[in-house]
Amino acid sequence: MTDPSAESQAGRGRWVAILTGAISILIGVLYLALIVVLDSRGPLQPPPPEALVDSAVIRPEAGAASAAASPAAVPPPA
Repeated sequence: MTDPSAESQAGRGRWVAILTGAISILIGVLYLALIVVLDSRGPLQPPPPEALVDSAVIRPEAGAASAAASPAAVPPPA
């Protein structure tokens, strides 16, 4: 004779496996749908110049300005 609690544990384990498998497949399908939607919007475009005003880094001009900004161009103290 088999133990009824062992059979109920096996049945419960089977349902847990089916449920987690279904959740895993659902997550995979939702992820695939999200990627399809995001990919269908087309290639990424750079932001407009107005969006970069606050985060702009001041770059020295080429030539004398960049040479003056480098530490090697600074004369030693007298």
